[in-house]
Amino acid sequence: MKILLVHNDYGKYSGEEAVVDRLANMWASHGHEVVQLRQSTAGYRESLTGKIHGFLAGLYCPSGAKAMREILQQEKPDVVNVHNLYPFIGPAALFECKKAGMPVVMTVHNFRLICPTGLFMRNGKPCEVCLRNGNEWGCVRYNCEHSLLKSIGYATRNAVARLTKAYKECVDEFACITDFQREKLTEAGFPANRITVMPNSIDAPTNYSPTEGRYIAYIGRLSYEKGFDLLITVARRHPEIRFCFAGAQRSATNMGIPENVTFMGYLHGTKLENFIRNARFVVIPSRCYEGFPMAILEAAQYGKPTIGPNHGGFTKIIGEGEEAIGRLFAPNDVEDLERQIVTLWKEPKAIERLGAKAFRKLQREYSTEAVYGKWYKLMTDLVQKHNETNNQ
Repeated sequence: MKILLVHNDYGKYSGEEAVVDRLANMWASHGHEVVQLRQSTAGYRESLTGKIHGFLAGLYCPSGAKAMREILQQEKPDVVNVHNLYPFIGPAALFECKKAGMPVVMTVHNFRLICPTGLFMRNGKPCEVCLRNGNEWGCVRYNCEHSLLKSIGYATRNAVARLTKAYKECVDEFACITDFQREKLTEAGFPANRITVMPNSIDAPTNYSPTEGRYIAYIGRLSYEKGFDLLITVARRHPEIRFCFAGAQRSATNMGIPENVTFMGYLHGTKLENFIRNARFVVIPSRCYEGFPMAILEAAQYGKPTIGPNHGGFTKIIGEGEEAIGRLFAPNDVEDLERQIVTLWKEPKAIERLGAKAFRKLQREYSTEAVYGKWYKLMTDLVQKHNETNNQ
């Protein structure tokens, strides 16, 4: 099977890029041919000209539609797997797939199909105004991007995609990464029979060596929506516990940083592996729903549980009761976050038990092989369906 992966990279390497690259490797390692249409936003946000270009391309990008048309003609793939399209590919490129009679699967990484910012968040709390209203006006009214021009731009490009029905008419299957996303797309009017859950995956080792861990680990951008400041507040209250943060800092912070907090910067490869292996557990204190944080799976690789907020996809990924692979806290509630962290820190047996469950769940549901099986069935069924339709 020949698969075309389509993705507009962000300004800096992100979790979405990592997932796209991992999918490419997954398909190739199983003998499939992978071709890619990739664009990048890198460098465009640094100048006014670049920002204007990005804004206009988000509404309609002729070069993106042309690039899609040309690669379909040249490569003749069996199926197209679309990821992020903004701004330099654009939803209009999907009509080229429809004209070519090409089946399209869209991986839904975030909530951008129904929320202009993609976060479902406003003023540090989840917001579903645009979903409830069925339009994008809320993004402009509440200036969700904290820049009126940017908010208007994001809202307008979403409105164009909605009004032209680029997604609903040109995408055959929506592959949501969590059950929560699937529920929200269904609420927004996307056809439930064309939505499936396809979680993120990671290579799962056959076993792991339990380690006690010397600190609490945070993995991700140091930005407000990620709630890293909540974790610093907890650290300030507990100087006896060491907290280590791995991630790029998006903006300067005026918070006083306590001595038991260490910023490691962006880590990857062996450095990230060692960082997780030497942690006692991982904390993701996000204010926003998020998509499917890879940090949960990265922690599970080494038998480490995760503490996360009880909202969005976290609830089912981390789980509750006997099925839990970590602990949940009340979203944006620093008191409850503190309670869960301190309690778990003092219970090494509970950490070991939860970590073992996390590892087993990773192997069972989120390993590359387990997810490949689901992807293969989805793709082959879709290709077969399209071939039968075209041959009638």
